[in-house]
Amino acid sequence: MQDVFIIGAKGIGNYGGYETFLKKLIETDQENNQIKYHVACKYNGQGAMDETKLPGAKTIDDHHFTYYNADCFKINISEKLGPAQAIYYDIAAFKECIHQIKEQNIFHPIVYVLACRIGPFVGKYVKQLHRLGGQLFVNPDGHEWMRAKWSKPVRKYWKVSEAGMVKNADLLVCDSVNIEKYIQTTYAKYHPKTTFIAYGADVTESKLTVDSKKVREWYSKKAIKENDYFLVVGRFVPENNYATMISEFMKSTVKKDLVLITNVEHNKFYEELKRSTKFDKDPRIKFVGTVYDGELLKYIRENAFGYLHGHSVGGTNPSLLEALSSTKLNLLYDVGFNREVGQDSALYWSKKEFNLAHLLEVTVNMSENKIENLDKKSNNRIKNNYSWEFITKQYENTFLEEKGY
Repeated sequence: MQDVFIIGAKGIGNYGGYETFLKKLIETDQENNQIKYHVACKYNGQGAMDETKLPGAKTIDDHHFTYYNADCFKINISEKLGPAQAIYYDIAAFKECIHQIKEQNIFHPIVYVLACRIGPFVGKYVKQLHRLGGQLFVNPDGHEWMRAKWSKPVRKYWKVSEAGMVKNADLLVCDSVNIEKYIQTTYAKYHPKTTFIAYGADVTESKLTVDSKKVREWYSKKAIKENDYFLVVGRFVPENNYATMISEFMKSTVKKDLVLITNVEHNKFYEELKRSTKFDKDPRIKFVGTVYDGELLKYIRENAFGYLHGHSVGGTNPSLLEALSSTKLNLLYDVGFNREVGQDSALYWSKKEFNLAHLLEVTVNMSENKIENLDKKSNNRIKNNYSWEFITKQYENTFLEEKGY
């Protein structure tokens, strides 16, 4: 039996990328009697785990529940710590993993850390883990230090922390070939051992239909019609290129809407964007809030005329995988991470003025044949390379390789 401790997610299935990954990994691997998962979750604070809302979870006590073959434990966090909560959480979870490994006399455990938050502090705990015969696996995520939302000191911390995690990891699991190349090149002096396992995608179709009540209510409330809008889904941050997508859409002559499903609050970025683009004067631009109903979101994706993806930072982006799986026509920002996933099943745009505007005008006049051909290619790309069954099997092989199964 290979014991795998996973830390770095807030919980299981709490809508975030890592939380969804854990849910899918455990669900898909539930019949596996060769791997035992142990998962750290947040007890309190933003994104705290509430297993009563997770079908299949069984509460043991206030700080402990099971989810299929996973043993899940909750970590208390001081909410006075502010942004440093995430660092404290990962360290406290690592300590708890070591405690459980000792207490349960677990041989050759793997501790798999999601993201590079605790690089400056991790060395001490890795030494303890190695003395217990364990190994540290790390998912380095995607260039967190490049994100515009962080101040310069925070970006510097992320970069130093990334280096610390790479230096101490026994294996780095990269969810993008581009990230793997970056790790190998940037940190060559540490001789990092890496492997590539992508993020997964749900390849099933929505269970909802055109006549479903929640479908009709949502479309009516938002004043949107099926197949008459381009769609954007993603975090409302500058590096996702909202400024370019909105301004270029406004320059285009397309008569369809631009529907943006995002966690928009009327914050500084929103106000700056409104000032610079005057999007509020264009009735085609529709910020419609968030959609946490998975089936409804899938239906909205499936019935978009096209999908715009502006992410410029990160590895395999979950929203892009879902779009390629669900939406017929995908227009992606031309950067290595997106090309790696979309290949020849999507169209690409740059930040050059009128580039995206022109592409939008081209797509609305594209033949049904060409759109169907791209749709087939993108569906096959996701089914063959990014289904959760495929990804889970890769993880299973990677975890069991360490025990010689």
